[in-house]
Order: sequence, then structure tokens, then C-alpha cells
Amino acid sequence: MKNASKLVLITSLASSALSIYLVAEAMLRPAAPPSMDPKQAQGSQRPRFSKVSFEGDPPSEGGKSSIARILAISSESAVKKRSAVPLSSETIADIAEIAAPSVVNIEVKKTEESSGSALPLFDAFPFGDVHDFFYYNGRRIVPDSPDMSKLIPKSIKKRAVQTGTGFVVREDGYVMTNAHVVKNAQDIRVTLNDKRSFTAKIVGSDNYSDLALLKIEANGLPVLKMGTSLDLRPGEFAIAIGSPFGYDHTVTLGIISAVGRTVDDINGNINFIQTDAAINPGNSGGPLLNMQGEVVGVNTAIKDNAQNIGFSIPVDVAKTVADDLINNRTIERPWLGIGMSELKESQIKSLGIPATTRGVLVEKVFKGSPSEEADIQPGDIIQKIDGKSVLTPRDVQTMVRAHKVKDKLAFLLLRDGAIKTTEVIIGAYPDYVEMRNLSPNASPNLNPNSAPSQPQSLQEKQGAGQNPRR
Repeated sequence: MKNASKLVLITSLASSALSIYLVAEAMLRPAAPPSMDPKQAQGSQRPRFSKVSFEGDPPSEGGKSSIARILAISSESAVKKRSAVPLSSETIADIAEIAAPSVVNIEVKKTEESSGSALPLFDAFPFGDVHDFFYYNGRRIVPDSPDMSKLIPKSIKKRAVQTGTGFVVREDGYVMTNAHVVKNAQDIRVTLNDKRSFTAKIVGSDNYSDLALLKIEANGLPVLKMGTSLDLRPGEFAIAIGSPFGYDHTVTLGIISAVGRTVDDINGNINFIQTDAAINPGNSGGPLLNMQGEVVGVNTAIKDNAQNIGFSIPVDVAKTVADDLINNRTIERPWLGIGMSELKESQIKSLGIPATTRGVLVEKVFKGSPSEEADIQPGDIIQKIDGKSVLTPRDVQTMVRAHKVKDKLAFLLLRDGAIKTTEVIIGAYPDYVEMRNLSPNASPNLNPNSAPSQPQSLQEKQGAGQNPRR
């Protein structure tokens, strides 16, 4: 009887799981056109996905095509959803086909310098046992002897060719990629999907965000539409296009694995999007797309000794950097001017506020900062920004970094047990030297460990010391 009971229970669970799957599958399956006979609909092919708008009206309301959507079928979501796009191989193929002309292959030639080694000499003169001796100019040279040390160069310069990816952000030849792709480049070639090739110049390279903007002499180029990364959810489908190991326009499919990921080993200034869409060397600088064909991230790095762990820079950061480089050729960092910490249980008790209180504690306010102008004070607890709850300093940083200088943010604060609202006009990050003079013992909120980097190309063009470090 016990075994029979177990069998019934297992059968019941399996039946329930099958029912849930069939309901979810039915909800995602596109309905047959009203004029089509049901039998014809059953035998017809799935209609081709054709509503991928890169320069059209904003998408209508609807569910997201994602694993996250399937998991949330029976519950309401407060997140504003984009147009539902049925997932199929044709869907992916259509998105890739439309995006391909805007994705470019980048070839970079540079000279790399490495420390001297005896290895090249052994390769060049393989006479006899390398562990014993070899001959050079008719002389017998014993390894590790004084004669050997004279032959080893202090440094070796070699010509290297590296590949990366980029995508067109403006039809008159502006291309976005990673800063590390073009670092120390002596020659940059950008090749389009139609095999046209151009010499590219660096408009600006921002090491702080690891983003760079290139310019090629071309017009009428197809442009990828920029989406937003602010409402991304783990489980949404994602598409990566790039040139891994030189295989240009390789398309891979995955999901958004996580958002707001901090990876200090890569770049502590960025809250990355994590994806399991296959990313390899050469994908750097390529777009991460959503199911509307919009850019939501710039593929940047992968985790060593791991599988399917890749990271992308949120597109909202990329949009700000691109706009600054195109229009101003100067990077303006959004800045609040506060020092923050996560609200701890001990602080909640000492402040005498309800134990359920959550938020970010303001510890310092810099003189002359946007926060001081908005009457934010030390001891205030930031609970919401633009209606979104914040629990950690990283949450606040993410909100601020996704906006531009002079944008306005609505803050909901808790002060002395009472709710207070204020509007902060985001300022530009000041000179780091000036920042140290304002408060020697405090750290600026956007990068508490170091001063943000000034783009190298801008330093070279404007001269050292003439432009504040951003």
C-alpha cells in the first residue's frame, strides 16, 4: 500500500507539472489568424517574426518573452512589460538578421612589450641539448652562464593583432566598443557586415567605464536602437552578437542571469549584467540584445575557469558615455556628493526607529554638493529614489549612474522618524584634488576606493592638468 500511495503521489505531481507546462506553452503559442481554418492553422508554419522595431514607436504593453515570464504567469508584476515576442528559432534569426548590419568586427594592431627571456634564443638555435649548451656565432654557450645573460634582451617588442567587436550608434560612422579593445592601438580597422573596411579613429576612450567611441568615414549606416537596462529581470532571454576568436557575427542565445552584479576584479565602477549567452575573447564591445532587438548591454568580460558566466556593461551607462564623447568630448560623471553606508541593525536601534526600517544611511554631505543644495543631511535615511526602494549604497550608485548631469531625482528620506521628500539635481563629479580639500577623510560616493580615471585620449589632446580628472 505504501508503494502504491507513493506511486499515486508521484503520478499526481507529474500530472500537475504537465498541466502547468501545457498552460504556459499555450499562453506563449501565437494564436492562429481568425480567418484561418483550424486544420490549416495546425499544419501551417509559425508566422515569421517581423515586428522588431529599431527606430519605431515605443513597444506596447504586454508580457516579456522569457523564463521569468513563465515563472510569473499566475502572479501580477509591478514591472512595466515590453511587447510579448514568441520565442522560436525564427525569432532569434530575425533579430540577428536585422542587427547584423549594425555590428562590426574590429581589428587592432599594437606593439606589445614583454620582459626578456632565453626561450626565443633556444628556439632560434636548437643545436644540441638545450639543458647542456648551444652555439651562437661559433661560440659554445652554456645556459645560466654570464655569456648567456648578455644575449638575453631586457625587453622584447612584438607586433600583435587583436580582434574585438563594436556596434554603430550613429549613422554617420560612430561606433561603440570597449576601451580595452583599442588600448594602445596603433592601427584600427573596422569591418562591416557587407565586408567594407575602414580605418577608425578614437574619439574618446573612458577607462572608468571601459567604453570607447570610434569614428569611421561612412554615412547612412544602420543603427542599433538603444534600450534600457533599468527594468531587466533575471530569466529574460538575451542575444549576444560578436567576433569570438575572429569568427565575426557569431550569434549566441542565453538569459539574463543576474543584474547589478559587482565584479571588482573586472571593474568596480560598474554594476554589471550577468548573462549565460556564450561570450568569448573577441566578443568584447559587442551588443547584448533583448527580444525586441534593442541593446541592453555591452559585452565586456568572462569569468576565468568557469562556463557561461559573462558580464555586460548596462546600456544606460553606455548611452551617457557615448553622448558625452560625441557632443562634449568630455566625460561628466553624475555626482550626489554624499558618503553612505548600509543601514545596520545596531544603527536602527540607536536611532530609535522601527526595526523594519530599510534604506541607506547618509554619513557625510560634501560642501557645495547637489545633496547639500537639496537639504540632504547627515543622519538622513534614503529609502526611495524616483519611487524605487534602495537598500544599499550600490543601489543608490546604480540609480545615479543611470542618469546624466542636470537630471532630477526625487528622494524619499526618513529624518528624525518623519518622512521627507526632496528633489536632487545631479551634479558633475568635481576635481579629485578639490574633493580631498572638501573632506580629507571622506570618500566620494561614486567610487569610494579611488579617483575615477580620465580618458587617456582626452588627456593627450587637452594636456596634463588642464582638465579635471573625471
